[in-house]
Amino acid sequence: MRIGSLEFGRHPLFLAPMEDVSDPPFRILCKRYGADLLYTEFISSGGLVYDAQDSVQKLDIYEEERPIGIQLFGGDVEQVREAAAVVDRANPDLIDINFGCPVRKVVCKDGGAGILRNLPKMLEITEAVIEGATRPVTVKTRLGWNDESIRIIEVARMLEEAGIAALAVHARTRSQMYRGTARWEWLRRIREEGVRDIPLIGNGDATDAVKIRDMFAETGVDAVMIGRGAIGNPWIFRETKAWLETGEKMDPPSWEERLAVVAEHLALKCEWLGERKGVLEMRRQYGGYFKGFRNAGSLRAALMEQDTLPGALETLLNFEERAPYVRVPVRSLASRRKVAARPVSPRRVRAAAMESVASAPTRPGARE
Repeated sequence: MRIGSLEFGRHPLFLAPMEDVSDPPFRILCKRYGADLLYTEFISSGGLVYDAQDSVQKLDIYEEERPIGIQLFGGDVEQVREAAAVVDRANPDLIDINFGCPVRKVVCKDGGAGILRNLPKMLEITEAVIEGATRPVTVKTRLGWNDESIRIIEVARMLEEAGIAALAVHARTRSQMYRGTARWEWLRRIREEGVRDIPLIGNGDATDAVKIRDMFAETGVDAVMIGRGAIGNPWIFRETKAWLETGEKMDPPSWEERLAVVAEHLALKCEWLGERKGVLEMRRQYGGYFKGFRNAGSLRAALMEQDTLPGALETLLNFEERAPYVRVPVRSLASRRKVAARPVSPRRVRAAAMESVASAPTRPGARE
């Protein structure tokens, strides 16, 4: 399959954009274990336009992550247009528009899945991003706002005609949030009745190799986007590819490999966010990494008590006496080549220009 000039093999697997999960440290690990395309966390268009540090930092991408898409959300057309130009200058491989986030603080302003109540505005936002982009634009959305307003077939045709390069659909409505079972039968309908010449990416309940294989087989999607199934489990990409290619189940990662990857994830997260914030944010990852292991709860509780990187690493690597000593194979973010300097927002450029003009000496004979 192709997205613009990007070529993918058979059964490509993508890492979903997930808030507080899909950051550079985690994306690097998922890429290592076989993810074919990565997405950043979703980034607020307002945050970029007003140069909010948290939003600007999410533009950080590294060469070894390619191909990678930066995902943008917002409900103000002109604001999204302006922010899309900032994203474009960050030099991702594609720009993705989030029309699927179900969180209340996002949807209340027509962001994320909130736009599913206003399809003309959805089209206007999409066209605004496409007009200013120099790279492929894709969309991620849901089936509809609720069961009474599922218009995904119409939406798929509308967005393809607008010029998007691929469509990803989470097979739930906004009202479902993440509850119940994803409705894969709609993915089959979108494939047959909606999109015509662009790839369809399936999302929803792609939580293990067997389910991902079944999604490909039952729906006819061109790629599968893995979200919650990858949290604490970057190996899902490697295991799924082995299952799809050979029909054989891989052994899970050894305890030694698991500890090494968690330690690396922790160290990279502290480097990217700062030690204090990195240690705190990493706490939400431990449950997934050690789920199903004996004494996992005790290890997680011990790690939750640590607030420094050395303390967390010492606890992690010495928790079980029978486990071999693990050297942390960390290559720092500083040693990786960043794609480009963070782009300066248009608003900052204009402000700097106005300040420069205001402070310039008046030319003789110039009008006041």
